[in-house]
Amino acid sequence: MLDNNSNVTRVETGPQTFTRQDHQKVLGQPEPMIMIPPRHYAIISNPVARDAKGNVVYSADGQIKLRHGDEEVREAKGPYAEPFALFPGEKLSGKVTPLAVVAPNTALRLKCIRDFTDVEAKVHHNAGDEWLFEGPGTYVPRVEVQVVESLKAQLIKPLQALKLRARKAVTDKTGHERKAGEEWLVKTPGAYLAGVDEEVVEVLNAFVLTEKKAIHLRATRTFVDVFKKERKAGEEWLVTNKEAETHIPDIYEQVVSGEVKLTTLNSRQYCVVLDPWIEGKPKLGAKELRKGEVSFFLKPGERLENGIQNVVVLGAEEALLLKAKEAFSDNQMLSKDGKPTQHLAGDRWMLYGPADFTPPVEVEVIEKRKSIPLDENEGIYVRDIKSGKVRAVTAESYMLKPNEELWKKDLPKIVEELLAKQSETEDEKERDKTRVINYRAPHNSAVQIYDYKEKKSRVVFGPEMVMLGPDEQFTVLSLSGDKPKRPHVIKTLCLFLGPDFMTDIVIVETADHARLSLKLSYNWRFDLDKTKQADAHKLFQVPDFVGDACKAIASRVRGAVASVTFDAFHRSSARIIRTAVFGVSAKEKINEEFKFAQNGLVFTNIDIQSVEPVDQRTRDSLQKSVQMAIEITTKSQEAQARQDSAKLEQEALGVLERQKIKDEAEAERAKTALLQLQAESAAIESAGQATAEAKARAKASQIEGEAAVEMAELNANAQKIKSEAELAIKKARQVAEIEHKKRLNALEISKAKQLSDIDSLKFKEIVSSIGPQTIRSMAEAGPQMQAKLLAGLGLKSFLITDGNSPINLFNTANGLVGGGANPSPQ
Repeated sequence: MLDNNSNVTRVETGPQTFTRQDHQKVLGQPEPMIMIPPRHYAIISNPVARDAKGNVVYSADGQIKLRHGDEEVREAKGPYAEPFALFPGEKLSGKVTPLAVVAPNTALRLKCIRDFTDVEAKVHHNAGDEWLFEGPGTYVPRVEVQVVESLKAQLIKPLQALKLRARKAVTDKTGHERKAGEEWLVKTPGAYLAGVDEEVVEVLNAFVLTEKKAIHLRATRTFVDVFKKERKAGEEWLVTNKEAETHIPDIYEQVVSGEVKLTTLNSRQYCVVLDPWIEGKPKLGAKELRKGEVSFFLKPGERLENGIQNVVVLGAEEALLLKAKEAFSDNQMLSKDGKPTQHLAGDRWMLYGPADFTPPVEVEVIEKRKSIPLDENEGIYVRDIKSGKVRAVTAESYMLKPNEELWKKDLPKIVEELLAKQSETEDEKERDKTRVINYRAPHNSAVQIYDYKEKKSRVVFGPEMVMLGPDEQFTVLSLSGDKPKRPHVIKTLCLFLGPDFMTDIVIVETADHARLSLKLSYNWRFDLDKTKQADAHKLFQVPDFVGDACKAIASRVRGAVASVTFDAFHRSSARIIRTAVFGVSAKEKINEEFKFAQNGLVFTNIDIQSVEPVDQRTRDSLQKSVQMAIEITTKSQEAQARQDSAKLEQEALGVLERQKIKDEAEAERAKTALLQLQAESAAIESAGQATAEAKARAKASQIEGEAAVEMAELNANAQKIKSEAELAIKKARQVAEIEHKKRLNALEISKAKQLSDIDSLKFKEIVSSIGPQTIRSMAEAGPQMQAKLLAGLGLKSFLITDGNSPINLFNTANGLVGGGANPSPQ
């Protein structure tokens, strides 16, 4: 309500009925009062000023004083427990908000935004101060305090630790003073709420250490670890289960490579450790050989040279090529005087099997070698690394020496291809260049091999297995081929000696300019003496004998054909060509062969396979003449054949009649001879039968007598053997029975003796354990007890029996005697 006379604004609160006057003005509609429920608060902006007693302060003109720009937190207590109205100028900032409840193991991080004094805690806070409000509890906000964040306690489980860092110099909860940036561990299991000046870096899990696992650590600065050992900055070490079952790395401990596995060697394994620890210190640059059975952890800086290796097992045909890295004494190899062998750095030697070998650290195993078994047609190339000399070893089982190595022989590409073609039929793999090169020279062939070291060649005639020496190479033949012949078509290592044939096409021109294509086939062979090296070397004097021979023959044929007409050549082409090639002897007879003196090549025949004119008109004319010639020839051959057949028929009839007469005369002579033979056979048969029967009876009687004598001897021997065997069996049985009885008696005696000893020992031990006094007391106790029992019952004596058990009359008599003269049972 604004009073226009005094210009003062006031608040009218109900319940009431308000009547506005003329100088008054209602500034707004009626508003509900602010009600703050229990455990709630409200923030009021521009609150009224109050004096020390809590009363509202007014100005001289009656206007309420406000704290402009300030705020006030009001709770449901004191004057604000009941609904209240805002004074003019006051505003509700936000809404009525419940008070924050801080749960256990949580806290609010608070920051002072202006200086104030906490009356309840009697603490003065300056702007910028930070602290924690830890639960459980209810936080009542203040305008001087800002809630930065809500924190939760970090749960530390068993085998865990909390890594903390100090934001500034602070005293931790254990009372230790921490400098700004310092880190430390909290290992106590449970909930941990970091202080306002403490920062949680991370949660560390403990490493569980077993017999097969360890942890590799490095010190980031000099300190004393949990095992009370001083560690220098940069020092590395292992923590195993011997020190602790679990380990949490300390602040100044850095985990280098996590868990280190246990290295285990069995009895057939070994390893070489580089930079080993000797006497607790690493020895850089050194090596240590460790053999199984053993288990160990690799210390920091230690590493295996080539991992875990198996002991080298050498067979009877195996060996190791060894090399000394440094000078040392080899205790495994003893000299003739029994002293260790001294090896200098760089020495190479062989260790032959069968043996087990573990290489010392001073020895390098270059390779494992095996004895190479070689057949008569197998070999290897061996090079001496000292002299450089290469040799071929064949037909033996060979083991390379320390100063030897396998040498690879390279061949020209064309030779490799030719050898590969031969090996394709044998389904072989790629050629081993260290093996002696084998080439099977085919039958009736020649192979030339040149030795570049000796500078001479040799010729091998097939069939033969050719084996190349280290300095030898094949002579590759490049021959002409195809029809007509073209150079360098055929590549081969062997030269076939023939007889064989080759075919060529030659274009000729007759004297009347008829051009013809001749397809000629030549039969050839090499004429040489294989026992003479001079003849053998002549074979390879002409590199391309095919091309040169075909050119020479073609030249002669062209010259001969050029001097005759087409008709003349057509009538006698074979004679013209053979005369041109083979020549004519002094007797005007065509020679039988044409020989090349340079290499001994001999042509023995020429066959004209076809003659075709190059010109089409000439070809047609030739075809007509050929048909006419064929027809004439056919008719003449038919007439000649009829005449020859009639002549042969007459000759055959005469021969047949003559042969028939001769056969009849021969049959009569055969009958006469047959009758003579039959008579002689009958006489011989009767005489022979009688003789045979007499001899058979005599022989049978003799055999029967000899058989009876031999049977009697055999029966006597059998009876003797049987009697001797029965006697031996009976004797052996009696001896065995006597021996058996002796052993049984001895066993019975021993058993009886041992039982008696046991009984006597038992009785002795019983008597000694009971004692004579106890035995005496037991003996006296029976009669006394019986007397007392009978006296108690009023009986003098009695006897009870079932009729089956025997009665001890001695004891009974004792009872009866004790009862008087005439005892009576009761």
